[in-house]
Amino acid sequence: MALCLGLLSIIEHGMCFIYKSIITNNGCSIFRNHSFIWISTNHATNMKKVIITVLGAVCLCMAIPTQAQLKWGVKGGLNVSKLSIDSKWYSSDNQMGFFIGPMMEFNIPATGLGIDASVLYSQQAIRVNSNDREDVTEGNVQGLDVPINLKYTFGLGSMAGIYVAAGPDLFFDFSKKGELSYAYLIKKDMNIGLNVGAGIKLIKHLQIGVTYTIPLSDSGHLDDSAITDYFVNPPPVYKCKTTSWKVSAAYLF
Repeated sequence: MALCLGLLSIIEHGMCFIYKSIITNNGCSIFRNHSFIWISTNHATNMKKVIITVLGAVCLCMAIPTQAQLKWGVKGGLNVSKLSIDSKWYSSDNQMGFFIGPMMEFNIPATGLGIDASVLYSQQAIRVNSNDREDVTEGNVQGLDVPINLKYTFGLGSMAGIYVAAGPDLFFDFSKKGELSYAYLIKKDMNIGLNVGAGIKLIKHLQIGVTYTIPLSDSGHLDDSAITDYFVNPPPVYKCKTTSWKVSAAYLF
């Protein structure tokens, strides 16, 4: 517990990350690649919140009574994500990606309750259609996915069970590129969502589940105000949110 408090104190004093980029007046970093323009915002404080949340979960686990059952394992699977764009000029399709990383789970005996947390490398595919120009753009978003779920398990004997789960999902986006040739893609460094899901537990070690992530914050926005010749009185920005389905398999040691 003292180690956790010490780490939290260090993080509270701040972190600094430096990228080679072109700085605009509004604080955004612009990355240029031929005819494409990429923009991402720098939210160092958001990353600090992610790390504090993860360390807080670790501290909570350390405070759990010794009779709780703690397990470690690895988790991976496929995700199907879609970028919902608040615009009639742009649309998006479902695209498939993947995720993998370590996980931990602890259960309180005789209650059916438990908590699991994972730190997952995640790659989400994006496909954006420009409806009026018949332009299609595809790309990938890479980041760190940190789901923390409360679980309740219904036992089906000593070797199997069915569980339901829900909890917050933090996605830290560290990809520095997008693929829109007719607009600016301005992304947020951290997205917040709500996970709801269910699955089965087999032979005390294997878990197979399905999760749906509901976005609670915007993933970013599109800005095509620089190309108003194509539109009549366009809004300056179009908000974007990412929804996703995840199919996972985990093995606990």
